[in-house]
Amino acid sequence: MVTAAVLAASVAAASPAAAAATPYADSGAQARRAQIQQLARKLVDAGAPGVIVRVDDGRRPVEIAEQAPWTRRDHVLKAGDEFRVASNTKTLMATLVLQLVAEGKLVLTDPVEEWLPGKVPNGKAITLRMLLNHTSGLFDYTEDAALLPSFLGKDRRRWTSAKLLAVGVKHGPLFAPGTKWSYSNTNYAAIGAILERVTGASLADLVRDRIARPLNLKRTYFATDSTWRGPHAHGYERDAAHMPPAVPATFRSFAGARHHGHVNVSDNDPGWGGAAGAVVSTTQDWSRFTTALMSGKLLPDAQLAQMRTTVPVNPRQPDGPGYGLGIQTGAHPCGTFWGHDGGIPGYLTTSITDRTGARSATVLISTELWAEFEADPKIAKAAQALQTAVTCTMFGKPVPTGGSR
Repeated sequence: MVTAAVLAASVAAASPAAAAATPYADSGAQARRAQIQQLARKLVDAGAPGVIVRVDDGRRPVEIAEQAPWTRRDHVLKAGDEFRVASNTKTLMATLVLQLVAEGKLVLTDPVEEWLPGKVPNGKAITLRMLLNHTSGLFDYTEDAALLPSFLGKDRRRWTSAKLLAVGVKHGPLFAPGTKWSYSNTNYAAIGAILERVTGASLADLVRDRIARPLNLKRTYFATDSTWRGPHAHGYERDAAHMPPAVPATFRSFAGARHHGHVNVSDNDPGWGGAAGAVVSTTQDWSRFTTALMSGKLLPDAQLAQMRTTVPVNPRQPDGPGYGLGIQTGAHPCGTFWGHDGGIPGYLTTSITDRTGARSATVLISTELWAEFEADPKIAKAAQALQTAVTCTMFGKPVPTGGSR
């Protein structure tokens, strides 16, 4: 599952010098909408099957859906469609943990061994904080060949948090706990198992009862199988004959209906994502969630401050992008953003907000492998242009007229 790739790319694509030197578009709402719609259309023209954008600058949200004509045979894409948020799930799971911390049921310095005795090697040295901010050193279970059939939609076994964790810890650690940063979905498999043990409830029930219902998120849920609850964006990957050369041979054959050189992977089970990536939502629901989170409606001040306490993603850039507890941050010429991104076959999502939650934005691209393997420069360039425009619009700043900066 991708993380940081899209956000980092959008930052790199918009240097302060370039932004200052570029002519800007009209700052009116209609002009901003027209420019974002044009960039979304360019992304579709570059090869993306579909794009959904929602940008809220604190005044008037902009919602856009664009799709390739050939996808209309399967569905008509709408801005309010459900989609798989993939690794954005981690922000929600971290919120659940921090709620339990606020209630005195967990402590961030608790060793994993206390809650999952004998399940994680060196579990006495790995804390909940290390799981949440990816400094545990645990190997990423998605890199194990056992997950490949599920990733491709060819194995519908029911993956539990415990089973996913077991796959990850079969491998040796990448480094001593707390000494480095490395993104690992195994961390959140452990978090899922701990949440289930502490509460005695399923992850689906926790998401429903602690997040979705209190915020009236009617179309946000933890997927327990491949079914959808409402109208949804269809996700696609190229079929084997049309897959970009940079994609490894083992990732070139997805299960699903085939047409126009693509495979419809929408009905493949996301259960292998578990606590690391199985949540479904909409752009409007996710905006409401991030606004509630960052404004302090879901967490007390002390726990929100812990969530925002970051470690550098790149040790060579201590002041660069940082990862907190289930959330990342970075500096963009138009403002400092908080958020996450995520990829699961058919769905690549980037969601950002400002520090207060008053402004938010989400971009969904209904195909993902191009980003996972940096396999399609044409789509990547168009995606960077759109993300830059969306980020600047969210902050109420002028957008470079070229859209590529």
